[in-house]
Amino acid sequence: MSGTVEGIWVTEEGSAPMEAVDAVRAVRGGLEGDRYQRGTGYYSGFDECEVTLIEAEAIERIQQDEGIDLTDGRHRRNVVTRGIDVHELLDTRFTLGEATFEGTRPRPPCAHVEQVAGEDGVAKSLGNDRGGICARVVDGGEFAVGDEIEVGESVAPDPDGLADAIRDRLS
Repeated sequence: MSGTVEGIWVTEEGSAPMEAVDAVRAVRGGLEGDRYQRGTGYYSGFDECEVTLIEAEAIERIQQDEGIDLTDGRHRRNVVTRGIDVHELLDTRFTLGEATFEGTRPRPPCAHVEQVAGEDGVAKSLGNDRGGICARVVDGGEFAVGDEIEVGESVAPDPDGLADAIRDRLS
């Protein structure tokens, strides 16, 4: 199982358009300068993911099946992958460039993503396992478009650790 980073998207504020970048630094709490790392995301404080990943293949299927083009970042996910099923990264450690992550949970679409995208059908199109996953930063570092995704060991799900992380962010 291997894949590559095809795109990286960040934004400083919740609901603001996503911006494509060539490289980014993963730090405690997310991607440096991104809305959730800064605490300014739409869901900051109650339902947030440090980093989100989505498959380029899912974006292509959405365009083919639904006629909705999300290649401009309206998917609202941070990392676009190619060649790997992101759901296989759940409960697994993986690296992008210098950074290590752990896949924590699926990231289903919400009504907010459709509202920000400004197009009917976006939330529905991201359903059926096309919405991607959430990941937490285990070890920070820089990664870039074109980097390989290296899959490491599986880790046992840690719901208590997730709850602790949420409590830490709220305090």
